[in-house]
Amino acid sequence: MLVKRYMQTKVVMVGPDERANAALYMMKKKGIRHLLVTDNSKLRGIVTDRDFRLMRPSPATSLSIYEVHYLLDKLKVKEIMTKKVIAVTPETTIAEASRLLLNRRIGALPVLKDEKVVGIITETDMIRALIDLEEAQ
Repeated sequence: MLVKRYMQTKVVMVGPDERANAALYMMKKKGIRHLLVTDNSKLRGIVTDRDFRLMRPSPATSLSIYEVHYLLDKLKVKEIMTKKVIAVTPETTIAEASRLLLNRRIGALPVLKDEKVVGIITETDMIRALIDLEEAQ
């Protein structure tokens, strides 16, 4: 079983200079938890729902809600994204991709072919692969 069978090919991507609030809105609107950050079709990073949770200020902050929104609106994706991205190819086995997710404690892997983004594979895709394997027996 290979990644190319289970990866999502309709990948949502943003540029590194995109406003963080706009990226978060895009994620909520599309119901996704991972956004690939690209620049001229080259993978630069990944931003996740966890990154957004970590960037939020403490509830104990003395800032007003308006000040918080103002500051968050100035933040760019490149300031919160993970830059050292672990990626796989379409020919990577599901077992190896699963090991990467598990051992690195991450939720998604960009899929690259010739350094170009061709998809993304997530924990949810791995569960689909497991179900298919179980049903095939």
